[in-house]
Amino acid sequence: MTVTSPKSARAAEWWRAKRKQVLWTTLVAVVLLVVGVLVARWLRGLPGVESFLEAYPGIVSPPEGTPVGIPVWLGWQHFLNSLFLLLLVRTGYQLRSKRRPPGFWTRDNTRWPRTKRAPRRMGIHLWFHLWIDALWIVNGVIYVVVLFATGQWLRLVPTDWAVVPNAVSAALQYASLDWPTEDSWIVYNSLQQLVYFAIVFIAAPLAILSGLRLSSVWPLEGPLARAVPEKLARAVHYPVMLVFLVFTFVHVVLVFTTGALRKLNQMYAGRDADDWVGFAIFAASVVVMVVVWVLAKPPLLKRIAATSGRVQG
Repeated sequence: MTVTSPKSARAAEWWRAKRKQVLWTTLVAVVLLVVGVLVARWLRGLPGVESFLEAYPGIVSPPEGTPVGIPVWLGWQHFLNSLFLLLLVRTGYQLRSKRRPPGFWTRDNTRWPRTKRAPRRMGIHLWFHLWIDALWIVNGVIYVVVLFATGQWLRLVPTDWAVVPNAVSAALQYASLDWPTEDSWIVYNSLQQLVYFAIVFIAAPLAILSGLRLSSVWPLEGPLARAVPEKLARAVHYPVMLVFLVFTFVHVVLVFTTGALRKLNQMYAGRDADDWVGFAIFAASVVVMVVVWVLAKPPLLKRIAATSGRVQG
């Protein structure tokens, strides 16, 4: 006879509820997608809409001096961001599950500068989440610095208000499944530009700020604690993660349905070609991510965490 503990029963119930939620969310998303396609195709049959699409084809000419092509360093950034996002989402869901962590880490004050606050005990999943956060932030800072140093920011930051109607046009074309003609090696279409700008300069800073507010580095009292309430940070942090997930899903779908070999060459090999070089690099990066996913288990994490503190459990 098998005896199930109350904690195990609650965890199993939590996962069942999550699976049901995912199922219903997927079903609703599919229905909305079908309805959206039908509405978009109907709209494109209207004379006024067709005139709008002719006036605003979905692309704004880039400013003078905009670099042509996607450099190799952006490929490395793309891989590192994908890896860190994968691990952040994984550890984020582990934290939201409310399950007891497989171990707890406490800072070793003999190795770290002493503070007035007593060492904080945290679950191993939270410890790993914070370290990945730190690496993601460092990588993001490097990305933004190099982006502006090389002029690549001109490809992401809108400089003409015409980007708005052109983005609406591109969205309608995508929704109708008659996708806009674009050459991302030269210029992103207006919808891509707005989305990339929002991810880099709005969503990422919101994720960082709300994550810092929920971490141990944020003061528990004082003006900073009052300026950004913890409840507000929690209300922002999880939805921003969902934004990243939706963006990643749509991004991957579009890459593999709009000329995968050429897109992967541009993204990972820094070359505008239709051969298999970019795909090979992408496949190798996926293998690395799978290996990291498999290795990032409690036994290894606890051994690494023990080098900077005390691990129990």
